[in-house]
Amino acid sequence: MLTEKLQKKFANPFIRNLGWLSASELVNRIFRLGVVVVLARVLSAYDYGLTAIVLTTSEFILIFTLKTGISSKLVQADEQDIAVLSQTAYWMNWILCIALFTVQCLLAWPIAWFYQDMRIVAPICAMALVYLLMPIFTVQTALLQRENRLNIIALCTVSQSIVGNTLTVIFALMGFGLWSLVLPGVLVAPLWLVISVMNHPWKPKGRFTLHRWREIAGFAVDVMGIEFLGKLRANLDYLLIGRFLGLEALGLYYFAFNAGLGVSLNIINALANSIFPYLCDARQNLQQLSQRYTQGLKTTAKVIVPFVLLQASLAPFYVPLLYGSQWGMAIPIFVLICLSAIPRPFGEVASMLLQAVDQTRINLYWNLGFTVIFAIALTLSVQAGILWVAATVLLVHCIMLPLFTIGVTRHVLKPSA
Repeated sequence: MLTEKLQKKFANPFIRNLGWLSASELVNRIFRLGVVVVLARVLSAYDYGLTAIVLTTSEFILIFTLKTGISSKLVQADEQDIAVLSQTAYWMNWILCIALFTVQCLLAWPIAWFYQDMRIVAPICAMALVYLLMPIFTVQTALLQRENRLNIIALCTVSQSIVGNTLTVIFALMGFGLWSLVLPGVLVAPLWLVISVMNHPWKPKGRFTLHRWREIAGFAVDVMGIEFLGKLRANLDYLLIGRFLGLEALGLYYFAFNAGLGVSLNIINALANSIFPYLCDARQNLQQLSQRYTQGLKTTAKVIVPFVLLQASLAPFYVPLLYGSQWGMAIPIFVLICLSAIPRPFGEVASMLLQAVDQTRINLYWNLGFTVIFAIALTLSVQAGILWVAATVLLVHCIMLPLFTIGVTRHVLKPSA
């Protein structure tokens, strides 16, 4: 009986995909936990500050690559259009990634000047090398997601995690400092390429073409804007703390943020990647779409809420034990940031609903307003210290994201109310 229930449960593509991606993220976090423990005992708070700047810069540029609206359009497009759009998307990705490589390298110097440490120039440029590989496999990755074959994407994630985190520990123990986090990111990029290309037969055909590029770009611009604003909110506190409170304060905050929110963000990412194709399949049937959306919200509540509450309540015990007593002062920040994870996935599910029904412009306007409010709140709180910044992150997310989720639900699904 139990076996039959499990088989029925995992016949659902959303649950199956969420299971694959969650399992891959679990493996990732297990290995990442070992990395964080080692780095916490090897790197200083100042080193963490430098790392935060380099990784934040790369993450801002990265949102225009794998998670672009170009890829999302391939997931959402009608079946009769997919062959033409895939060919155009391939060449659009080459143009985009070459441009992003150039931009990130050029930005390295003014960023180093802004934070008054030229040691970050070379790492920022080195991480840009990854973009030159991405066009080779980005279309295959999007088509795998479209076909609900997220087990392959989970395999890519696990492979990169195991190899990358192992290299990070080795490099850190060898005294590579900041480079122990930069080099593995570059070295493991070919793994995703090989696995994606081997598991999907799509290959570019014919000559260079940008046929129907406006159709892709029209969808992509909104999605890119949403991703950019989301990434800006995710890193705005780093930017302000690093500038106004110094790199050591940034290092302390960056440690607390990643140790406290890292696991939850990975689960949220798995949830978003799983539910988007699931909602797209039902976007022509409002009743079915409503059922799938409701299921996504319920699954989110069952997974995220208990996990976050447990993690936050146990923080005073395991943070000093795992990471060392020197990080004890980060515990209050850790707890506040950790609790801010509770409303985030509900907003993510609502965002995927808007994207699935081709209402990305509403999503973009919402994200713009949310970002402005968040920026104002952080600018006011940063003067009071990093604990107040963490409290602001929690408060703003707990107010804004539930309002967004309720509003989107009523707007898109109102005929079924």
